[in-house]
Amino acid sequence: MEVKILIKELQTERLVLRKMKASDSASMFTIWSDPEVTKFMNINSFTDESQAVDMIEMLDKLSRENRAIRYSIIELESNEIIGSCGYNSFDFKNAKAEIGYDISKAFWGKGYAPEAILSLMDYAFSTLEFNRIEAKVESETSIQ
Repeated sequence: MEVKILIKELQTERLVLRKMKASDSASMFTIWSDPEVTKFMNINSFTDESQAVDMIEMLDKLSRENRAIRYSIIELESNEIIGSCGYNSFDFKNAKAEIGYDISKAFWGKGYAPEAILSLMDYAFSTLEFNRIEAKVESETSIQ
């Protein structure tokens, strides 16, 4: 099995997606402690910043093992972390991955999630040479 090298940063017109790091914990805690954001994730709302630190450490371990990678989404205009996105799992043997994202409620409705996801998909198809991208969709947040 060939192991792909994962890029540490992607850029779109309005966003930078860079590998999440420990110093992002305060921003990510703010996002991951909002029940309106986490109700669409597979986590409970965080109540302490140490939970964000632990999550980032766990995500970093998965990245080092080439099993997943999470990016902090940074709005270029403000240089503010507005969420995260990434590949929740890789299946290199079958050339596929699952993607996911979370966006701070203050930035909902601005088209940032699709912009970030399109960047992830482009990288997966063109660079990683995957042929399938999967995502879990909540009917409440899907385009009707």
